[in-house]
Amino acid sequence: MDIELGTLHWIYLIFILLIIVVMVMKRDTSLVCIVGIFLLGLFATDSVYQGVMGIFNSFIYATKELMGVILIISVITAMSKILLETGINEVMISPFTKMIKTPSQAYWIIGILMMVISWFFWPSPAVALLGVVLLPVAINVKLPAIGVAVAMNLFGHGIALSSDFIIQGAPKITADAASIPVSDVVSATVPLIIVMGLVTTVSAFWMLRRDMKKGILTVDDTILKDLIKDEDSKKKTLSLKTRKWLALLMLVLFLGDIAIMYFAKLQGGDATALIGGTAVFMLVLISIISQKDKGMEKITDCLIEGLQFAFKIFGPIIPIAAFFYLGDSAITTIFGEVLPKASHGIVNDLGVALAHIVPLSKPAAAVTLTTVGTITGLDGSGFSGINLAGSIASLFGSAIKSGVATLTALGQIAGIWVGGGTIVPWAVIPAAAICGVDPFELARRNFKPVIIGLVVTTIVAMFIM
Repeated sequence: MDIELGTLHWIYLIFILLIIVVMVMKRDTSLVCIVGIFLLGLFATDSVYQGVMGIFNSFIYATKELMGVILIISVITAMSKILLETGINEVMISPFTKMIKTPSQAYWIIGILMMVISWFFWPSPAVALLGVVLLPVAINVKLPAIGVAVAMNLFGHGIALSSDFIIQGAPKITADAASIPVSDVVSATVPLIIVMGLVTTVSAFWMLRRDMKKGILTVDDTILKDLIKDEDSKKKTLSLKTRKWLALLMLVLFLGDIAIMYFAKLQGGDATALIGGTAVFMLVLISIISQKDKGMEKITDCLIEGLQFAFKIFGPIIPIAAFFYLGDSAITTIFGEVLPKASHGIVNDLGVALAHIVPLSKPAAAVTLTTVGTITGLDGSGFSGINLAGSIASLFGSAIKSGVATLTALGQIAGIWVGGGTIVPWAVIPAAAICGVDPFELARRNFKPVIIGLVVTTIVAMFIM
């Protein structure tokens, strides 16, 4: 049955275009989203006060939907803080430092470690946990600091953050926007992230080796003095033996989580809850053992810092998520039955209408999602625009009647690779700061490998759909 597009559909479409324009201009989208929510509420209910109420209620709706992601990031960050302070992170990583003998080994081992740890700890905390220990090792084997930063960026903020298989924060956001199960997005991400990861990391490695041979890149040994000084100034509150036991316990618990997730088939919120609960347990245990009588206060301090970090990330995401949730069932939850009975949601209705107006193809849809993802990443957040990518993936998937999950995964990958911390200068600052390199130089070095990867991954997506 054909759906006649009404005022709400056109308002929603106009504001999608406005959000894209604002992102291209590298400005924040919160104001545009708030105005869009108000106008949707106003025209849906013919009431100014209900439109105003809708702004706040949509924020509540978005926060409820995202709260699991916000909390998992906060507790992981809190646990990372206590690991860093006690030096347990050094014990966890020390076995791998002995394996690093050459610049090539340093690049790949640091990168793979960063990817694995980022799946559990999120990239920003992982940079701190890894960087202070592995950077001196890499420099000693003649891998320049910029090479370490590139490896941490591409494997952590690129592969791990855009796939997010363990915490499943990114798939949750895009899946909700596309109105499909999280498991569908995770499954669709696997082949695309393999292609994207291989192309970018191999390209970056080849460029690093080329520039090292030409003498363009050299090793700066002076950074070692500062790192040694910083490490010496740290007061370790635990003995080496205790740190080893706690590191082993944490490894066993998180590997156990993976096993439970596999055999119990836990996905989405259940998988997040298992990882989050384990992180809280380790935070409590390490705080009590390391701080003794001040352990209770230390737990609270770490949780506060973790929540501050998480809400700083999700502050700009909540308004845009609130707007895009209205494209599906949220509009009925917040404003009541305001759509025609035959409607399947604003986004799906627009997708059906688009299919009748413009004959879309799979290549056109794939290129569009990569472009949208890239644009949304320009703000340097990575997460703030993937709602838009999910919504447009649903729109185009409805139009071509296939490939919603693949398009959603493609938009998610493009948005996070660009804005999550690989080629936007202000997003690469954590890795640049740890490695003591210029963030603009790091972004420039990542640029070509990431763009090549996006082109190849988009082509592959066309065949998968």
